Amino acid sequence: MIVMLNNNDVWEKPSLKKTSLMTELAPLWIPMRAFLLPKYLKRYRGDKMKRQSALVVFSGGQDSTTCLFWALKHYDHVETVTFNYGQRHSLEIEVAKHIAAEQGVKNHLLDMSLLGQLTENALTRDIVIENPDDDLPNTFVDGRNHLFLSFAAVLAKRLGITDIITGVCETDFSGYPDCRDAFVKSLNVTLNLAMDYNFVIQTPLMWLDKSETWELADQLGKFDYVRENTLTCYNGIKGSGCGECPACKLRQAGLEKYLAKKGQA
Repeated sequence: MIVMLNNNDVWEKPSLKKTSLMTELAPLWIPMRAFLLPKYLKRYRGDKMKRQSALVVFSGGQDSTTCLFWALKHYDHVETVTFNYGQRHSLEIEVAKHIAAEQGVKNHLLDMSLLGQLTENALTRDIVIENPDDDLPNTFVDGRNHLFLSFAAVLAKRLGITDIITGVCETDFSGYPDCRDAFVKSLNVTLNLAMDYNFVIQTPLMWLDKSETWELADQLGKFDYVRENTLTCYNGIKGSGCGECPACKLRQAGLEKYLAKKGQA
């Protein structure tokens, strides 16, 4: 049905099918828009202006350190949070604290040792690292990113911060389910509902492979710093690491790919 309006505009009545679908979705959209709309508006505005403050989930590794420099470029005020979950190379915590201090940002250290008690994996136990074809690698820590982001959110709210930055990605990663975009988005909504607060979980590396992560560090003017001062190695060796563990191999492969792209291999 077509109706002529007073201003000569034409309004076409939606089909019954469309009207029915909109009616069904309305009860879901109305309560959700209060949490989702501010998030998308903030992301849109973020391209136009520098945002105010952010909390970076920070381990002192390549990814989280690149995220720290990304945050320092995009936010006026940045703080970091590091978790002690019983990781077998405690040097990770010292590296994170040192980098944060060098960059002049506050570092919060939270005790998550209970996580190490609940799970058995190669990052919290002195066992051989394995990566079977039909299962997740035994470096996967069940619940780690879920708990880290949840506790980071509690801290962020206390600090009056809405934006939480994490260096997860689902490109050439190891298959961890809590690194996937769908998980992060769902947790973002859950946290907003749970605490009645408009959190925005930012994932600058989500769609970047390791070579592109090196490229981002270079674009931020921090390529050499990230290469020399971060700790990614599962065996607790800074910089290039041991060269044998999966984390070192992934890091080095990405580095070589990026250097080849730049013609510096």
